[in-house]
Amino acid sequence: MSDVESAGRVWTTPAGVRLGPLDLIPDPGARNYVLQIGDKRFHGFVVRRGGEAFGYVDRCPHAGLPLAQVLDRYLTDDGGLVACSWHGALFEIDTGACVGGPCVGARLSPWPVRVEGGAIVTA
Repeated sequence: MSDVESAGRVWTTPAGVRLGPLDLIPDPGARNYVLQIGDKRFHGFVVRRGGEAFGYVDRCPHAGLPLAQVLDRYLTDDGGLVACSWHGALFEIDTGACVGGPCVGARLSPWPVRVEGGAIVTA
């Protein structure tokens, strides 16, 4: 069993899980989600930009830590980029590509989500 498995984490979710209304997330803004998948947990976050939602696994590719030290604080002050609060890595909202900091060229792991009837749903 790997360290990841023994830590009780999973890195994907099933499709069709309703996470809640898109309007619960400020525009622009982000929200953390923790889902129980069997006996393990998935940690992700969704960024809202207008009527769009972009989902990512909550794990920085640089150090493997969750990005936000404060709940739901995933964006830069201007709301233009996702920011890792530990080492300052910056990521594009729509692609997850690292554009600044210690992991330039890396990407956040996508978490497929969609907006359906005003709700965020895993895809």
